[in-house]
Amino acid sequence: QLQPVESGGGLVQPGGSLRLACAASGFTLDDYAIGWFRQAPGKEREGVSCLRPRSNFPNSADSVKGRFTMSRDNAKRTFYLEMNNLKPEDTAVYFCALSFNCARAMGPYDFWGQGTQVTVSS
Repeated sequence: QLQPVESGGGLVQPGGSLRLACAASGFTLDDYAIGWFRQAPGKEREGVSCLRPRSNFPNSADSVKGRFTMSRDNAKRTFYLEMNNLKPEDTAVYFCALSFNCARAMGPYDFWGQGTQVTVSS
C-alpha cells in the first residue's frame, strides 16, 4: 500500500558505511519528495536529508552534509541514503517519509515507513 519500507540498517564501526533503501512501490516518484529522518535513543526525531521531486540535489542537515548522499531509482521506485564515515552519534532509527515537497518539519510528510536501526559502535 502507500507506505514506504526502509531497509539496509545494521551494526557498523565508526568510519564505516551503510546504504539505506526506501522502497516506495505504489508511488509515482516524480510526484513526491523523499525525506530521511532519524530518532536517536531518548531524542526527538530529526530531519537528515530530503530530495525534491525530479531533483538530483538533496538538502541535508549540517550534521551529515558531506557524509550522507541521497539518490533515486525511479524505475525501481526506490530511494537510497548512502551513509559514509559514520559516527556513533549517527546511531538512530532511520525513517523515510514522502511529501509533496521537502520540509524541515515532520508535519508535511504524509507517508512514513516503520524505520530501520542503524548502530555505530566500536
